[in-house]
Amino acid sequence: MMKNQVAYEFNPSKRYFLYHVRKGLYDAIQKHKHHLSGRMMDFGCGSMPYKSLFTVDEYIGVDFDNAGHPHETEIIDVFYNGKKIPFADNYFDSVLATEVIEHIFNIDELLLELNRVMKPNAKILITCPFVWDEHEIPYDYARYTHFSLKYLLEKAGFEIVLMDKAGNYVITIAQILNSYCVRVRFLNKFVYLINIVSTWLNTFLPKIDGLYLSNIVVARKK
Repeated sequence: MMKNQVAYEFNPSKRYFLYHVRKGLYDAIQKHKHHLSGRMMDFGCGSMPYKSLFTVDEYIGVDFDNAGHPHETEIIDVFYNGKKIPFADNYFDSVLATEVIEHIFNIDELLLELNRVMKPNAKILITCPFVWDEHEIPYDYARYTHFSLKYLLEKAGFEIVLMDKAGNYVITIAQILNSYCVRVRFLNKFVYLINIVSTWLNTFLPKIDGLYLSNIVVARKK
């Protein structure tokens, strides 16, 4: 894969049923990637779909085993055992954790562990769903608001740099419709139309983001 080229499923066209959620995440990571540098950990890395977007000194993929997300086709550098991230204190300059913390039951312990392995003033970029269906069952534990993320991160020794949202009412409703269409097979043909129409509607309808797809957070270790 060429540099800055992300796999189609994570930067798709409007013909893909996950267009809105994946495009929102891709755009957010592109927008905020400059916060991450140096020795970087991709926590919950999976296939490391966004690796090509980053220019860092070292990129280390860390993940954990669960039956909901097998890793047979993925190359994981280091595995997390659910308790301790196997790196020394103050090891990383930055951390990416995209679409993973909703799968962590012991979120308080994890955030303390992430804080431990990060250097002082190191930054973490987190994305996680707010509106999304159950996935990687049964390891789907939570949906977070901005308020809960701020509380949990500050409790674990971080300070918030910025909080953002991907999606709004129009985009979220369109994505829910698409997710429904692919589960009712004969409605599959409407995915492209829904994406076209919702993108057009979103250009002029009021952008109200009380309902949205994904949380985007950048935080700094105090």
